[in-house]
Amino acid sequence: MRVKRVIPCMDVKDGRVVKGVNFVGLRDAGDPIEFAQRYDGQKADEVVFLDITATVEGRKTTVEMAARASRELNLPYCVGGGFRSIEDIRDMISAGADKVSVNSAAVADPGLLTSAVQAFGAEKIVCAIDAKQVAGNPNRWEVYVSGGQKATGLDAVEWAQEAARRGVGEILLTSMDRDGTKDGYDCALTRAVARATGIPVTASGGVGAIEHFAEGILEGEADAVLAASVFHFGELTVREVKEYLQAQGVAVAL
Repeated sequence: MRVKRVIPCMDVKDGRVVKGVNFVGLRDAGDPIEFAQRYDGQKADEVVFLDITATVEGRKTTVEMAARASRELNLPYCVGGGFRSIEDIRDMISAGADKVSVNSAAVADPGLLTSAVQAFGAEKIVCAIDAKQVAGNPNRWEVYVSGGQKATGLDAVEWAQEAARRGVGEILLTSMDRDGTKDGYDCALTRAVARATGIPVTASGGVGAIEHFAEGILEGEADAVLAASVFHFGELTVREVKEYLQAQGVAVAL
Protein backbone atom coordinates (compact mmCIF):
# COMPACT_ATOMS: atom_id res chain seq x y z
CA MET A 1 0.00 0.00 0.00
CA ARG A 2 1.24 3.46 -0.90
CA VAL A 3 1.98 5.77 2.04
CA LYS A 4 -1.19 7.63 2.96
CA ARG A 5 -1.33 11.26 4.07
CA VAL A 6 -3.05 12.96 6.99
CA ILE A 7 -3.90 16.59 6.25
CA PRO A 8 -5.30 19.24 8.59
CA CYS A 9 -7.39 21.83 6.75
CA MET A 10 -8.01 25.41 7.72
CA ASP A 11 -10.99 27.31 6.33
CA VAL A 12 -9.82 30.92 6.27
CA LYS A 13 -12.03 34.02 6.30
CA ASP A 14 -10.50 37.49 6.64
CA GLY A 15 -7.20 35.94 7.69
CA ARG A 16 -8.69 33.80 10.48
CA VAL A 17 -9.51 30.11 10.75
CA VAL A 18 -13.26 29.49 10.95
CA LYS A 19 -15.36 26.34 11.25
CA GLY A 20 -19.02 25.61 10.63
CA VAL A 21 -21.47 22.81 9.79
CA ASN A 22 -22.60 22.09 6.21
CA PHE A 23 -20.69 25.21 5.08
CA VAL A 24 -22.65 27.57 7.39
CA GLY A 25 -22.69 28.73 11.03
CA LEU A 26 -19.03 29.79 11.06
CA ARG A 27 -17.14 30.45 14.28
CA ASP A 28 -13.65 31.85 14.77
CA ALA A 29 -11.01 29.26 15.65
CA GLY A 30 -7.74 31.21 15.51
CA ASP A 31 -4.67 32.20 13.49
CA PRO A 32 -4.01 29.92 10.49
CA ILE A 33 -0.22 29.98 10.71
CA GLU A 34 -0.26 29.20 14.42
CA PHE A 35 -2.48 26.20 13.69
CA ALA A 36 -0.21 25.10 10.86
CA GLN A 37 2.86 25.37 13.09
CA ARG A 38 1.16 23.08 15.60
CA TYR A 39 0.47 20.54 12.84
CA ASP A 40 4.00 20.94 11.54
CA GLY A 41 5.20 19.88 14.98
CA GLN A 42 2.83 16.90 14.93
CA LYS A 43 4.36 15.82 11.58
CA ALA A 44 1.33 16.38 9.38
CA ASP A 45 2.10 15.44 5.79
CA GLU A 46 0.83 18.80 4.57
CA VAL A 47 -1.80 21.40 5.41
CA VAL A 48 -4.50 23.07 3.35
CA PHE A 49 -5.64 26.68 3.60
CA LEU A 50 -9.03 27.34 1.98
CA ASP A 51 -10.08 30.96 1.50
CA ILE A 52 -13.83 30.42 1.82
CA THR A 53 -14.90 33.95 0.86
CA ALA A 54 -12.19 34.86 -1.64
CA THR A 55 -13.17 38.50 -1.98
CA VAL A 56 -10.64 40.92 -3.47
CA GLU A 57 -9.58 41.86 0.06
CA GLY A 58 -9.55 38.21 1.11
CA ARG A 59 -7.34 37.24 -1.81
CA LYS A 60 -4.78 39.88 -0.79
CA THR A 61 -4.94 38.60 2.77
CA THR A 62 -4.44 35.03 1.60
CA VAL A 63 -1.41 35.87 -0.56
CA GLU A 64 0.16 37.53 2.47
CA MET A 65 -0.70 34.47 4.56
CA ALA A 66 0.93 32.19 1.98
CA ALA A 67 4.11 34.24 2.02
CA ARG A 68 4.16 34.05 5.81
CA ALA A 69 3.55 30.30 5.67
CA SER A 70 6.51 29.79 3.34
CA ARG A 71 8.72 31.59 5.86
CA GLU A 72 7.46 29.93 9.01
CA LEU A 73 6.49 26.36 8.06
CA ASN A 74 8.57 23.31 7.19
CA LEU A 75 5.82 21.22 5.61
CA PRO A 76 4.10 21.46 2.23
CA TYR A 77 0.92 23.47 2.00
CA CYS A 78 -1.91 23.96 -0.48
CA VAL A 79 -4.03 27.09 -0.89
CA GLY A 80 -7.49 27.16 -2.41
CA GLY A 81 -10.35 29.57 -2.99
CA GLY A 82 -11.06 32.29 -5.52
CA PHE A 83 -8.53 31.50 -8.24
CA ARG A 84 -9.92 32.77 -11.53
CA SER A 85 -6.90 32.99 -13.79
CA ILE A 86 -3.38 31.77 -14.46
CA GLU A 87 -2.17 35.06 -12.98
CA ASP A 88 -3.98 34.36 -9.69
CA ILE A 89 -2.37 30.92 -9.52
CA ARG A 90 1.04 32.32 -10.40
CA ASP A 91 0.77 34.91 -7.62
CA MET A 92 0.05 32.20 -5.05
CA ILE A 93 2.82 29.87 -6.21
CA SER A 94 5.22 32.83 -6.29
CA ALA A 95 4.22 33.55 -2.68
CA GLY A 96 5.42 30.05 -1.79
CA ALA A 97 2.42 27.72 -2.04
CA ASP A 98 3.40 24.16 -2.90
CA LYS A 99 -0.02 23.49 -4.44
CA VAL A 100 -3.04 25.48 -5.54
CA SER A 101 -6.56 24.05 -5.57
CA VAL A 102 -9.08 25.35 -8.09
CA ASN A 103 -12.83 24.86 -7.81
CA SER A 104 -15.46 27.27 -9.17
CA ALA A 105 -13.28 28.79 -11.88
CA ALA A 106 -12.43 25.34 -13.23
CA VAL A 107 -16.13 24.48 -13.54
CA ALA A 108 -16.72 27.76 -15.38
CA ASP A 109 -13.70 27.21 -17.64
CA PRO A 110 -12.24 23.68 -17.58
CA GLY A 111 -9.45 24.90 -19.85
CA LEU A 112 -8.03 26.72 -16.82
CA LEU A 113 -6.98 23.34 -15.41
CA THR A 114 -5.22 22.40 -18.65
CA SER A 115 -3.42 25.74 -18.82
CA ALA A 116 -2.43 25.61 -15.17
CA VAL A 117 -1.00 22.10 -15.47
CA GLN A 118 0.95 23.12 -18.55
CA ALA A 119 2.27 26.24 -16.83
CA PHE A 120 3.13 24.88 -13.39
CA GLY A 121 3.08 21.06 -13.54
CA ALA A 122 0.52 18.51 -12.41
CA GLU A 123 2.02 18.29 -8.92
CA LYS A 124 1.08 21.94 -8.30
CA ILE A 125 -2.55 21.79 -9.40
CA VAL A 126 -5.40 20.29 -7.39
CA CYS A 127 -9.01 20.20 -8.54
CA ALA A 128 -11.27 20.83 -5.53
CA ILE A 129 -14.78 19.43 -5.80
CA ASP A 130 -17.65 20.17 -3.41
CA ALA A 131 -20.30 17.49 -3.94
CA LYS A 132 -23.77 16.87 -2.58
CA GLN A 133 -25.82 13.70 -2.94
CA VAL A 134 -28.68 13.95 -5.40
CA ALA A 135 -32.00 13.48 -3.60
CA GLY A 136 -33.36 10.01 -4.07
CA ASN A 137 -30.20 8.71 -5.73
CA PRO A 138 -27.55 7.42 -3.31
CA ASN A 139 -25.12 6.71 -6.15
CA ARG A 140 -25.07 10.16 -7.72
CA TRP A 141 -23.59 13.41 -6.46
CA GLU A 142 -23.85 16.94 -7.87
CA VAL A 143 -21.06 19.51 -8.02
CA TYR A 144 -21.62 22.80 -6.18
CA VAL A 145 -19.57 25.98 -6.57
CA SER A 146 -19.31 29.44 -5.00
CA GLY A 147 -18.52 28.08 -1.57
CA GLY A 148 -21.21 25.45 -1.81
CA GLN A 149 -23.94 27.98 -2.58
CA LYS A 150 -24.64 27.21 -6.25
CA ALA A 151 -25.68 23.92 -7.83
CA THR A 152 -24.17 23.24 -11.25
CA GLY A 153 -26.03 20.21 -12.54
CA LEU A 154 -22.66 18.50 -13.09
CA ASP A 155 -22.20 14.91 -12.02
CA ALA A 156 -19.34 14.89 -9.50
CA VAL A 157 -17.75 11.66 -10.71
CA GLU A 158 -17.88 12.73 -14.35
CA TRP A 159 -16.41 16.13 -13.49
CA ALA A 160 -13.59 14.46 -11.55
CA GLN A 161 -12.85 12.33 -14.61
CA GLU A 162 -12.71 15.46 -16.76
CA ALA A 163 -10.27 17.09 -14.33
CA ALA A 164 -8.08 13.98 -14.38
CA ARG A 165 -8.07 13.98 -18.19
CA ARG A 166 -6.89 17.58 -18.08
CA GLY A 167 -3.88 16.49 -16.07
CA VAL A 168 -4.42 17.67 -12.51
CA GLY A 169 -2.28 15.94 -9.92
CA GLU A 170 -5.03 15.16 -7.45
CA ILE A 171 -8.62 15.74 -6.39
CA LEU A 172 -9.66 17.39 -3.12
CA LEU A 173 -13.14 15.97 -2.62
CA THR A 174 -15.51 17.42 -0.01
CA SER A 175 -18.85 15.89 0.87
CA MET A 176 -21.16 18.81 1.60
CA ASP A 177 -23.60 16.42 3.26
CA ARG A 178 -20.98 15.35 5.79
CA ASP A 179 -19.14 18.66 6.29
CA GLY A 180 -18.87 19.41 10.01
CA THR A 181 -21.36 16.69 10.98
CA LYS A 182 -18.84 14.30 12.58
CA ASP A 183 -20.64 11.38 10.90
CA GLY A 184 -17.60 10.22 8.94
CA TYR A 185 -16.52 10.56 5.32
CA ASP A 186 -18.87 9.77 2.46
CA CYS A 187 -16.91 6.67 1.53
CA ALA A 188 -19.19 5.78 -1.38
CA LEU A 189 -18.51 9.18 -2.99
CA THR A 190 -14.78 9.02 -2.33
CA ARG A 191 -14.47 5.48 -3.64
CA ALA A 192 -16.44 6.28 -6.79
CA VAL A 193 -14.18 9.21 -7.62
CA ALA A 194 -10.97 7.35 -6.77
CA ARG A 195 -11.90 4.41 -8.99
CA ALA A 196 -13.13 6.61 -11.85
CA THR A 197 -10.06 8.86 -12.01
CA GLY A 198 -7.07 6.75 -11.01
CA ILE A 199 -5.35 9.77 -9.44
CA PRO A 200 -4.90 10.58 -5.73
CA VAL A 201 -8.09 11.66 -3.98
CA THR A 202 -8.17 13.48 -0.66
CA ALA A 203 -11.31 12.70 1.35
CA SER A 204 -12.84 15.68 3.14
CA GLY A 205 -15.92 16.33 5.23
CA GLY A 206 -17.34 14.60 8.26
CA VAL A 207 -14.60 13.36 10.59
CA GLY A 208 -15.78 12.95 14.16
CA ALA A 209 -13.85 9.92 15.42
CA ILE A 210 -10.45 8.39 14.85
CA GLU A 211 -12.04 5.38 13.14
CA HIS A 212 -13.27 7.62 10.34
CA PHE A 213 -9.73 8.20 9.08
CA ALA A 214 -9.22 4.48 8.51
CA GLU A 215 -12.63 4.19 6.89
CA GLY A 216 -11.76 6.96 4.43
CA ILE A 217 -8.68 5.06 3.31
CA LEU A 218 -9.78 1.43 3.57
CA GLU A 219 -13.40 1.84 2.48
CA GLY A 220 -13.22 5.11 0.57
CA GLU A 221 -9.93 4.22 -1.13
CA ALA A 222 -8.62 7.73 -0.50
CA ASP A 223 -4.95 8.56 -0.90
CA ALA A 224 -5.19 11.18 1.86
CA VAL A 225 -7.62 12.01 4.65
CA LEU A 226 -8.34 15.60 5.60
CA ALA A 227 -9.97 16.99 8.74
CA ALA A 228 -10.44 20.28 10.50
CA SER A 229 -12.34 20.62 13.77
CA VAL A 230 -11.12 17.40 15.42
CA PHE A 231 -7.60 18.78 15.06
CA HIS A 232 -8.36 22.46 15.67
CA PHE A 233 -10.18 21.88 18.95
CA GLY A 234 -7.74 19.31 20.32
CA GLU A 235 -9.91 16.20 20.07
CA LEU A 236 -7.16 14.35 18.19
CA THR A 237 -3.59 14.99 17.13
CA VAL A 238 -2.08 14.09 13.78
CA ARG A 239 0.33 11.78 15.56
CA GLU A 240 -2.51 9.88 17.25
CA VAL A 241 -4.27 9.47 13.91
CA LYS A 242 -1.13 8.19 12.20
CA GLU A 243 -0.41 5.70 14.97
CA TYR A 244 -4.01 4.48 14.76
CA LEU A 245 -3.81 4.12 10.97
CA GLN A 246 -0.56 2.21 11.25
CA ALA A 247 -2.21 -0.19 13.72
CA GLN A 248 -4.94 -0.75 11.12
CA GLY A 249 -2.35 -1.78 8.54
CA VAL A 250 -2.24 1.55 6.72
CA ALA A 251 1.19 2.75 5.59
CA VAL A 252 1.91 6.24 6.97
CA ALA A 253 4.96 8.42 7.48
CA LEU A 254 5.66 8.53 11.22
